[in-house]
Amino acid sequence: MDAVARARGAAMSPSDPAGRNHGPLRHHDRYDYTPITRRPHYAWPQDCKLAVYLGFNIEHFAWGEGMGAKLGASIGEPDVLNYSWREYGNRVGAWRCLELFDALALPAGIIANTAILDHCPELLEACVARGDELIGHGHTNAEHQGSMAEDDERALLRHCQARLYQAGGQPVRGWLSPWIAESPRTSDLLAETGYGYTLNWCHDDQPVRVRTRQGTLWSLPYPQEVNDIPMIVARQMDGKDFAQLIIDNFDEMLMQAQRQPLVMGIALHPYLVGQPYRLRHLRRALSHIAAHRAPGQVWFTTPGEIHRHVDTLFPL
Repeated sequence: MDAVARARGAAMSPSDPAGRNHGPLRHHDRYDYTPITRRPHYAWPQDCKLAVYLGFNIEHFAWGEGMGAKLGASIGEPDVLNYSWREYGNRVGAWRCLELFDALALPAGIIANTAILDHCPELLEACVARGDELIGHGHTNAEHQGSMAEDDERALLRHCQARLYQAGGQPVRGWLSPWIAESPRTSDLLAETGYGYTLNWCHDDQPVRVRTRQGTLWSLPYPQEVNDIPMIVARQMDGKDFAQLIIDNFDEMLMQAQRQPLVMGIALHPYLVGQPYRLRHLRRALSHIAAHRAPGQVWFTTPGEIHRHVDTLFPL
């Protein structure tokens, strides 16, 4: 009996006397399970083994209301302490990070709130001048889309697509939801409004096609561990330890990628890693990675370039 037949048999098996169902659990049906050891072989450009991208999150938050990461306790609104700490990223930290990326000749995927275009458009202009990719990230991280009505969510996706296109002059193909919050329809709406890939699903080290109600969408690996928000804010990790995490993850993935192509993302927020003492350690980590730039080794790229490559290799 093959695995499919066994699963079907389990689904039809009777419940136990207590009424519990021991069959397959509820599933999203966006993609099927396939182990990493049983995938088609392919290569990145220049026969590289490992694709590495920087996911640089540039965000703006409403004054006196809404959600936001916190450095210290919030006594109430207006929350001057935490608002101004996050704003340091746009005024100072992001600019220092861009200087570092320039020094190491590293491209970035700019995961941007469109509220930035009202608040500090110079920042996205600098990213566009570098040739970075603009990726949709909602209007503001003071809110999330998970509880939106379908028409409101569709309008948000279209708004972000149009404003970032206007800012960058290139079609916007990628999306990361603020707080990675989805409604049950988010993947469907992304495909229907013209997005090509999502960074929301953090379940693999390779791009994976996901099913939608009208066609498919690529899911590209986006990290929740090699990510300064959960590591520094939630787990209280020191800057030097986060830098070592990046180095260790890179060294291990480069070794694993000798057998099959893999993707490593590094998720950064300038109000965190743009603080001078953390930037010093980020400089060490990214310098270590950049030293491996060579044909046949590491492809430093953007999520959009990864999407274009796999979409060409594996057309529908």
